[in-house]
Amino acid sequence: MNFLSHFYFDRDTANCYMVLGTVMPDLLKNADKTVIIHPEKLSHQDHDVNSIINGWNKHLLVDRFFHSSDFFLTHSHQLKIQLLPAMVGSPVKPFFLGHIALELILDNLLLTTKKVTVDGFYDHLDGCKTPIVDEFLRSSGLKNTAIFFKFYADFKKSKYVYSYADTREIAYALKRICMRIWKDPFTPGQEAAMNDVLTTYRESLLDDFMSIFEEIENKMSFSY
Repeated sequence: MNFLSHFYFDRDTANCYMVLGTVMPDLLKNADKTVIIHPEKLSHQDHDVNSIINGWNKHLLVDRFFHSSDFFLTHSHQLKIQLLPAMVGSPVKPFFLGHIALELILDNLLLTTKKVTVDGFYDHLDGCKTPIVDEFLRSSGLKNTAIFFKFYADFKKSKYVYSYADTREIAYALKRICMRIWKDPFTPGQEAAMNDVLTTYRESLLDDFMSIFEEIENKMSFSY
C-alpha cells in the first residue's frame, strides 16, 4: 500500500510518531533504495522511538495482508492486462505497473471520498522531532542519516501527496515512481493512454474499494 492507504489505519491517532512509522519503510525506500534496515525486533527506552518501531511493524503487517488478499491479486492482475496495450515498447515490468497503479488508485479514492485528508497526514509528519527520528534510524543501523533527512525535508516541503487527489495525475505519479528504476519509462502518448485506463478503472472501484480496508482492519484485530 502507498502513503495514504497506510495512514488510513491510524488517521485518528494523536501519536505522530506512530504515523511516521507506518510510512517510514516507503520514505526510506524513496530516499535511497539501497538502504536496508530491520528494526522489527528493536525495543528502545524512549517511548516515541518505540512508537516509530510499532508503526514500522504495522506497515509490514498491513502490506502482508494486502499483498496476499484476493482484492490485490485480482485488481493488480486486471490492471496489468488493461495497461498492456499502452505499454508496448516500455521497459517497465507489467506486474510492477499493475501493482503500483492499484496502490495509487486507492490513495486517490481515499482522498476524493474524504476518508483521509492530506493536511492530517502532513500535520503528523511535521509534529515529529528530528532527534527522535534520528535516534530511530541510528538505532536501526543507519549511520548516514543525512541522506534520509534531505529527502524527508523535500518530501514535506513539496506536499507532493496532494497531487494524488487529481485523478488525471495518477499516470504522472506512476511515471515518477517508475523513473526511479527506468530512465525513460513511458512516452507522452503512453502516459496519456495509461491515464485513460486508470481513470476508467478508478470508477469501477469506487463502490467497492473500502472492502479491502475493512478486510485488513478485521485481520489486524486478531493480530494484536
